[in-house]
Parts: sequence; C-alpha cells; structure tokens
Amino acid sequence: MTRPTFVRARRPEHKQQRREAILDAARRLALESGVRNVTLGGVAADVGLAKSNVVRYFGTREEIYLELLTEAGRDWHDAVVGRLRQTTRPGDVVTVLAETLADRPLFCDLLGQLSQHLEHNVSLTAARAFKETALQLAGGLGQAIAQAHPGLTDDEAVELTHLAAWLAGCLYAASRPSPAVAELYQQEPRLAALCPPFLPTLHRALAALTAGLPTLRDRSA
Repeated sequence: MTRPTFVRARRPEHKQQRREAILDAARRLALESGVRNVTLGGVAADVGLAKSNVVRYFGTREEIYLELLTEAGRDWHDAVVGRLRQTTRPGDVVTVLAETLADRPLFCDLLGQLSQHLEHNVSLTAARAFKETALQLAGGLGQAIAQAHPGLTDDEAVELTHLAAWLAGCLYAASRPSPAVAELYQQEPRLAALCPPFLPTLHRALAALTAGLPTLRDRSA
C-alpha cells in the first residue's frame, strides 16, 4: 500500500485530501478486521499521521465512522431508489432492500455498531449532522418504497426502511460469530441454528414486516 504524500494543510484542498485519506484508511481497516477492532491509533498509523493530526479533522474514532456510515447510507439510498424505478411488482421491494443490504457488508457492520458504539464519544455537532442526514435519507427511501408498493402508506414505507437497517445491523453481527463460537457450531451442528444466514433471514423478516404493517393501521389509530 502506498501512503499519500501530504503537504502542510493550509489550503482547503490539502485539508480535504487529508480528510479523504483518513476516511479511506478507516474504511480499509474496517473491511479487513471489522469496525469494532479498529482504533484511532490504527487509522493514524495506516494513513501516516499522528493521532493529534487525525483529531483535527475528526474529533474521535467514532466520528470517523459516523462519516463513513453517512456516506454508505447515501450509497444505499441511491442503489435502492435506482432499482425500485425499474420494478413492476410490489413484492420486488423486499428483494431490493434485502439484496442491496447484503451487497454492502461494511454498511451493515456500521449499522450494527451504531447504537452501542458509534453514537457514543461524539460531539453534538457530529451527532446532529448524522441524524439529520439519516432522517432525510429515510424519507427519500420511504417515498420510493411507497411508490413501488402502493399497499404501504408513506409512513409505513419509512418505518420499513428503518426496520430494514436495524435488522441488517443485528443480523450482520449474528451471522458472523467469533472464532470460538464458529468452531462450536462446527462441532455441534444443532447449535448452528442460532447463526442465521444473512440474506434469506433478512428477506423473510422484511417480507413479514411488509405484509404485517398494513394490518396494524386500525390498532394504531
């Protein structure tokens, strides 16, 4: 791997170059070893900067990964909207949501780390920026889903979007056990039922939610 050559970050383009290098390093390390195993020191070492320089651009490790989660969320939004424009059957909504999430393991890993880790040790400014973008993206996805699936209201479609993201985060972690647990599953196949296959489990759960949400309208009124 060739590290970027930095000049003194006085001009905006130089500062942006460092931000992008930090994000690239954090992304690469997360793909290699998982988000939870990456430290701020590891990111700094990988990009060739001191930790004190990294925190000038991102206050904490968690803020780096919130930025990457925002980036990944935009990418997922665009992928879902693009595919839904080509669909003709309401049932395709579930397939599109499940497959686009399965195609984005880093996004799912970040979603799984969000509530327990990434939303901690961040500034109010970083948290607000992340939440505002997440709300905007969910609204856009909800509109696209409601258009593709007339059986869902706009609110139900937005709720389905949130549920898809939460389930993907939980299932991603559950479907990737630790080495010790993976060995246990090999030794005791009957216990492997506790390790759900990601895509089919997510697809089935989203299908059930999509079918069930409209039935709850009268009860929530």
